[in-house]
Order: sequence, then C-alpha cells, then structure tokens
Amino acid sequence: MAILILGFLALMLFGLPVAVAMAGSSLIYILVSGSVPDIVVAQRMIAGIESFPLLAVPFFILAGNLMNVAGITGRIYDFAVALVGWMKGGLGQVNIIGSVIFSGMSGTAIADAAGLGAIEIKAMKDHGYSTEFSVGVTAASATLGPIIPPSLPFVIYGMMANVSIGALFVAGILPGLFMTLLMMLTVSYFARKNGWGADTPFLWSRLGQATLEIIIVLAFPMAVWLLTTYAGVSVNLAAGGAFALLLALDWYFNFSAVMALMAPVILIGGMTMGWFTPTEAAMAAVIWALFLGLVRYRSMTFKTLAKATFDTIETTASVLFIVTAASIFAWLLTTTQAAQLLADWILSVTQNKWVFLLLANVLILFVGCFIDTIAAITILVPILLPIVLKLHIDPIHFGLIMTLNLMVGLLHPPLGMVLFVLARISKMSVERTTMAIVPWLVPLLLALVAITYVPQITLWLPQYMGMLK
Repeated sequence: MAILILGFLALMLFGLPVAVAMAGSSLIYILVSGSVPDIVVAQRMIAGIESFPLLAVPFFILAGNLMNVAGITGRIYDFAVALVGWMKGGLGQVNIIGSVIFSGMSGTAIADAAGLGAIEIKAMKDHGYSTEFSVGVTAASATLGPIIPPSLPFVIYGMMANVSIGALFVAGILPGLFMTLLMMLTVSYFARKNGWGADTPFLWSRLGQATLEIIIVLAFPMAVWLLTTYAGVSVNLAAGGAFALLLALDWYFNFSAVMALMAPVILIGGMTMGWFTPTEAAMAAVIWALFLGLVRYRSMTFKTLAKATFDTIETTASVLFIVTAASIFAWLLTTTQAAQLLADWILSVTQNKWVFLLLANVLILFVGCFIDTIAAITILVPILLPIVLKLHIDPIHFGLIMTLNLMVGLLHPPLGMVLFVLARISKMSVERTTMAIVPWLVPLLLALVAITYVPQITLWLPQYMGMLK
C-alpha cells in the first residue's frame, strides 16, 4: 500500500499527469511486489473501459461539441437575454440561465465554460462589467453542467457504484435548480451593491416571446401525458404526433430557441418513458444536434462537423486513458486491502453518517483540487461506497454530493480545468482568475451544505417517479 500511494504522490510531485502517475505507480507496485502478473495491467486496462455505460462518454462529448459549432450556444444566449436580460445585473442573470439550458445538452462543466463562456465574458465586458465579475459568474454557472442532466460524471459514478444512471440524472434536476436560484440571488446582491441596472430594455414583446417558447416546450410532455392517460393513445403515437406539430409550429413561426430547448425534454422524457437507456440518450443527443445543425438551422458545415468530430476523438482518448489508469490503481487499492484499511480507519473515527458526510466533503473537495474528476470518481468510489452503504446513506444522494464537490474542485488550482479554460478566454492570469472565483464559492458551498444535509432535495423527484426503492 505504501509503494502504491507514495509512488503515486511522488510521480505527481515530479509533474507527471495524473493518469500517468496512477499507471506508473501501479506498474512500480507490480514490478516490486512480484505478486501480480504483468499481464494483469493490460487486462485491467481493458476491463476498465469494457462497459456499456461508458459508450455514453464520446457521444455526450460529441453532442456538446456539435452544439458549439452549430451556433446553438448563440441561440441559447439570445433566448436567455430575452428572458432575464432586463433584470438588474442582467447579463449576469443571462450567464446563469444560459448555463442552465446548455447544461441540459453538454453534460460537462468544461464544455459549458468553453462554449458559452467565450460569448458571455465578451458580452459582459462590452456592457461595462469587470472582467473579474464576468469570469466569476461564468465559472460558478459552469458547475451546473454535470449537475443538471445529462452528466458525464454521473455516467462514470453510476458505472462504478452500480446504481441507475437514469435515477442519477433525475436526481440532479432539483439540486441544479436550487443552485441556479442561489446564483441568481448572488447576482442580485452584487447588482444592488454596485448599483447596476438592466442591460436590455424591458419589452413585453421580447419577454412574451421567450415565455411562449418555454410554454410550447413544456406543453410537449404535457400533451403526450394527456393523450396517453386520458385518450388511450399509445406513447409512440402521442409523442410522434406532438413532435410533428411542434416541428410545424417552429418552421412556421421561426422560433429562436424552441428546438434547442427541446434537447433536455427529449433526453429526460425518453429515459423516463423507457424509449432509451442513458447510454442511448447520449446517441439521441448527437442525432438531435446533427438535426438542428444540418437540417433545422443549417448552420453546420462539413468542415465544422469534421472539427467537432476530431475534437471529440481527442477528448475521448484522454478521458478513457484516465479511466484505464484509474481502473488499475483502484483495483490494486482494493486487492491490497488499502481501500478496506482506509474505510476501517474512517469508521473508527465516526459511525455517525452526518459526521461522515462532513469528512467526505472535506476529502473530496481536497482531492478534486489535485485530481481530474473522472479519475477522482474512479479512485474514491471503491473506498467510500462501502462506508456509504454501511451507514445507510443512499448512493444516489452520495453521487450528487461527490459530483458537486468535484465541480467546485474544477475552479481551484493546481489542476482546476475550468479555471484554466476561463483564464485563457479572459486573458487573465491564473492568480487573478482564482481571486475572481473566490466570492462565488459562497453560493456553491451553501448549495453543497443543503444538498448534503437535506437529502430530499436530491431524492424526492426520483422517489416520486418511482425510480428508487
């Protein structure tokens, strides 16, 4: 255990990437101990990615990239401006609402920060907001990406913890909305403190148009439910008819964002109705993005499609390499009884589940500052999940806690990827970017405390929908 853990820390200190450090320390342990055949390294690498749920990874990444190159992010931004741009601190509110919508398509915080971030930061700076405030609100809102479904970290956690990915997706809806409310209140606080006004004039026509688009989108699942419940129409026929009507209305009235807003409805509704699994939902997201970019909006070219594809290949390769390296490391932690020893030590400190959750939050926040999200989930789940089950904590609830902690970790040095993306976009130093994000840790940590100690924020909706026992 000492060779494994100390080797990993030493390689990290030498500046090696996290995945290489995990794979290297695992190989050193195998060579020194002689208790594990060399072939096990290759076997565990293959076993680590030989999983049906992991097929969702490249498809969710591709869907986010396609949304960016198809100009859908711009439509989402314009829709958010019409909806909340008239409020005090308007573009700050727009930043948050835009992230909420984009979160229902991308599944990652980095895609949110890179896709909408460039548009939002430039627009806020052009309207006189400080670069620090623009970067801070963009960083905070980007954490919604993996909380509001679909979510790439939920896919990895669900695979590692052997829990329903669909239930995780549904469980993220209310926490995501709660975080959105806290962030909007924070923007309102800064607006009042600094005397900021609205950034766009209040027009009933613009607000009415945006509200009408929301009503039309929400009417889609309501119409399907009414037709199937009271008219006895089959689900497929009801959904097909409602979709054909929606498509006709969109083509006739040329709505700005109705079809983009339909992405989360299709994904969540499709999984709820049993049309497809979460993995197949990722493929549906790609098909929907292609339909919007190539057919409906005709904003995507084959050149941009090729760019999105190659970007996806590069990102997927790096993610899956992290998964393979973390799989070997986590397997050795288990076989050497290191995970069990750590679990026993934690249980010797406390048997109270609320105290354990406090300690787990501190641990995961610390780990999230140094280790990539995917690697952190792969390492921590085998250690913490047995304790979670022993203390009768719902693993779905714990999945939300772990993911939110790791999202906060993405905003911190030394390895916060969202931090580095926003530093590059805003052309600020990492130090200035870090200080700009610090005030926004307040609503994030308040949300973390509430989600941790009020489990029903997470569990009520999947329980209501019959997705939990």
